[in-house]
Amino acid sequence: MVSTQSVIDISSGLQYLPKSKDSVQESSPNQELLPLTAKVNNLDHLEIGRWDVPALVEKFGSPLYIVDEYTIRTACRQYRDTLKQHYPGESLVLYASKAWSSLAICALCGSEGLGIDVVSGGELYTAIEAGIKPNKIYFHGNNKSLAELTFAIETNCLIVVDNWLELETLAALKNKQKEQVNNLTKIMVRFTPGIECHSHEYIRTGHLDSKFGFDANQLNDVFAFISKEELISLIGIHAHIGSQIFEVQPHQDLADVMIDVMTTAMTHKLSIKEINIGGGLGIRYTEADDPPSIETWVHKVSTAMVDACQARQLPLPKLLCEPGRSIIGPACVTAYTVGSQKQIPEIRTYISVDGGMSDNPRPITYQSVYRAVVANRLSEASTEVVTIAGKHCESGDILIKNATLPVTQPGDCLVVMATGAYNYSMASNYNRLPRPAAVLVANEEVNVILQRETYQDLLSKDTLPERIAIFQN
Repeated sequence: MVSTQSVIDISSGLQYLPKSKDSVQESSPNQELLPLTAKVNNLDHLEIGRWDVPALVEKFGSPLYIVDEYTIRTACRQYRDTLKQHYPGESLVLYASKAWSSLAICALCGSEGLGIDVVSGGELYTAIEAGIKPNKIYFHGNNKSLAELTFAIETNCLIVVDNWLELETLAALKNKQKEQVNNLTKIMVRFTPGIECHSHEYIRTGHLDSKFGFDANQLNDVFAFISKEELISLIGIHAHIGSQIFEVQPHQDLADVMIDVMTTAMTHKLSIKEINIGGGLGIRYTEADDPPSIETWVHKVSTAMVDACQARQLPLPKLLCEPGRSIIGPACVTAYTVGSQKQIPEIRTYISVDGGMSDNPRPITYQSVYRAVVANRLSEASTEVVTIAGKHCESGDILIKNATLPVTQPGDCLVVMATGAYNYSMASNYNRLPRPAAVLVANEEVNVILQRETYQDLLSKDTLPERIAIFQN
């Protein structure tokens, strides 16, 4: 039997700190393992946004999501400003809020001039309550309910139409309202462009075998239908090819496909004013990950769109993109407290933390790989290989296999990096664990943006029929 400890990395957690930055060029957040403000302080503790991480855990408890405001703002600005720099037409960046939808995160992105991409009535409601203007909210989804479509019409956000049922339902709703409200509902049409990228099969959405969007060969019929609807205004087309993508070429190829579809719409006397090329830029979860920078991605996509329009002598449409993971993912870490340890000679050493698959379901769902550091001894050499286990009653509740760490003790503060995307948003109450708190750190300020759930919260929606309640006595 081969020992998992045959190779040990003797380096310390310091290796994961953001690389040095010069005065001219800011690091691209998606290329870093830790938030941009991360550093080691004089206590040998990890510090984020000028806040000592073990001290935050002592004050707010664990597990704890720690979100760095500076990293989020930097990513938003890099998308926004480089798009304006490299694309001569009008543009808009949308934050894909499914990555982390909450009042604070939506409002923060909105304050940087971004719109919001939502995929449910709940996300739409959150964006509205966060103060985002309806004309900057784009509503996606492959199975929007009648209630959700009605809500979208009432809020006057833009609806990204995904399929025939949705298009026909939307038309029926508008015609029913015609006598009461004679305003136009703006829509985009989503289609599958047939472009594949090398990412997990669950997050590839641009290939033909996908639940999302119209097939490209349906678009003539779709455009013909829309052209006859008086109360529906087609302003754009949308395609999304996947998530956690490190390749730029698929998005460059997408530009030609989108412009060809735009010309198809023109044959139906429809004017495409906006093109949304989706998002999907990957981030660095481990040292082996090497995603392109935000600026590189935006530059390549913008150039490809300009070239495609010039080749067909067409005016530039408004260009939209919708990053999510690359904005929020690198900005957050999750801090845990180390508990029990189990050594199995010649096989494995388990260390357990006070969270797991309920606050980070990605390892068990996508086989995602993360890195971790001991935040209260950041410079100490990593001298053992361990498997970091969660506390749930599930054998698959493993956060990181074969992590290289210093020798850990119960009570140590263990930090898992790059946990901003799809961790909180996919969190659950499995085993009736309350979901963690989240704090937003910025310079001298720390704010709780998500209250830690309590046992009372877990029961807040439970009901107990009277005929069963008697057995409580």
